[in-house]
Amino acid sequence: QVQLVESGGGLVQPGGSLRLSCAASGKIYYITTMNWYRRAPGKERELVASLTSGGATTYDDSVKGRFTISGDTAKNTLSLQMNSLNPEDTAVYYCNIISESHKGWDRYRRDYWGQGTQVTVSS
Repeated sequence: QVQLVESGGGLVQPGGSLRLSCAASGKIYYITTMNWYRRAPGKERELVASLTSGGATTYDDSVKGRFTISGDTAKNTLSLQMNSLNPEDTAVYYCNIISESHKGWDRYRRDYWGQGTQVTVSS
């Protein structure tokens, strides 16, 4: 089965920057949305940023102006540029790709997930 692999996580000082990348092990067709989620200990997974196949972007209020999502649906790649990081950004970050299609009256949806990459913001 196709898997997503994240990279670029690590330890960074407050105010620093990191760039996360995600790539698929195989071809994913009919991509409609590509997302970055994160989960901190004791908290639910939250949507950080979203990119639609049409190029529209959405950000959680907590990261607006600091994070930038980019990607290429044809290449099945996704990136997240993170600037002005603070300790509250510490979490495991996951990439997510959603594939949707129709066959006749039938609808199909498939979610692909990465294993996560740790981002730690600390002095």
